[in-house]
Amino acid sequence: MGRVAALGERTRVTGLALAGAVVLVADDPGAVRRIWQSLPDGIDLVILTPAASEALGLDPAASGGRRPLTAVMPS
Repeated sequence: MGRVAALGERTRVTGLALAGAVVLVADDPGAVRRIWQSLPDGIDLVILTPAASEALGLDPAASGGRRPLTAVMPS
């Protein structure tokens, strides 16, 4: 089974560490893009904050099953 990561602003992602997610703090769009390009091995799902999703220009509904899968937190 793969791992889950949470990517985005510190205040939105740190609590997910309690559920076992790999927390990847990125407080600005440039940091989001840098971290996305170097995701740790074995990450199968990335939970994105709305701002992180916007920075990446991703549409989770159009992922077509590619890895890593993505999900966006509600606003």
